[in-house]
Amino acid sequence: MRKRFNVAVVGASGMVGGELLGLLESRRFPVGEFYPFNSGKKPAAVRFKGKKYACLKPSFAALKKADLVFFVSTDEVSGRFAPGLAAAGVWCIDDSSRFRMSPGVPLVIPEVNGGELRPSKKLIAGPNCTITGAAVALAAIHRRLRVTELRLATYQAVSGAGRSAMLQLEAELKAYFKKGAVPEVSGRFPRPIAFNLFPQVGGFDGGGHSAEENKVEAELKKIWKSPGLRISCTAVRVPVLRGHSLAVWARTARPWTLGALKKILSGTPGLKFSADPCKYPAPLSHGNRTSEVYAGRLRAAKTSPNEFQLWVVSDNLYKGAALNSMQIAERILVFKGGDE
Repeated sequence: MRKRFNVAVVGASGMVGGELLGLLESRRFPVGEFYPFNSGKKPAAVRFKGKKYACLKPSFAALKKADLVFFVSTDEVSGRFAPGLAAAGVWCIDDSSRFRMSPGVPLVIPEVNGGELRPSKKLIAGPNCTITGAAVALAAIHRRLRVTELRLATYQAVSGAGRSAMLQLEAELKAYFKKGAVPEVSGRFPRPIAFNLFPQVGGFDGGGHSAEENKVEAELKKIWKSPGLRISCTAVRVPVLRGHSLAVWARTARPWTLGALKKILSGTPGLKFSADPCKYPAPLSHGNRTSEVYAGRLRAAKTSPNEFQLWVVSDNLYKGAALNSMQIAERILVFKGGDE
């Protein structure tokens, strides 16, 4: 008989929480008791396996009833509860940024570095949704040819900033088609997003780099265990509801042919690669509840030897968040005994 887990989801009524509940059902994760939580600031309820559950305000005692806790909430909530729960033997999978760069906390994308998961490390961090596409798509190339320099331009969907950001885009579009102009209103973003884009995701540091750009650099170096990797990134918010895209320039230490790169990409776990330059992925078709990372438009760069270009698309709410957490949990099943 398959062992069942008592599962808690902190942030169950949010966007990523909703996706996670759907995945727990569709992938038939062996859930025993189910405990949903939200911030507790206002009443909320979720449906799971045909039953309606009221979301509770999280407390250590309530969360400790679970064998596994998914944190899909805020840095503050994860920081308050996850370390103590992990020390008490509860598995904690955290989708916030709170512990991603903490020493001793594995930052995991299962297809890339699933070997970092160990029974002794109960607190596990999931990466920023933006870097997931590049980390998966280039993992096998990095192992074989060693990527030394990476330049990225990101094209990030508004859903990465939450449900309120999606509602802002929809409201601006409605206002445009009703009044012929996008309103200059304050909202989730520093500028209007309808029919617009801007190179700012998060605040800027003293050097002019955005928070998102710094996360991309630091997290990829940790996931790949490549502290000497040189990374330059420009993070851009675009008026797309769901699905992040990346324009990638990668330079390797070892030479390659395009045929060799195509072969490596075609065999990369978690990646669907199209060698046909006309059959490139796009957010509308490849960024909505898709499980894999998609890549296309491979070509040799014209600027440097051993440099190639690639276009990458992934679902920021699925593989970039909820699905990645789900895949980590499925690997944890092995540590908990799997089938009995």
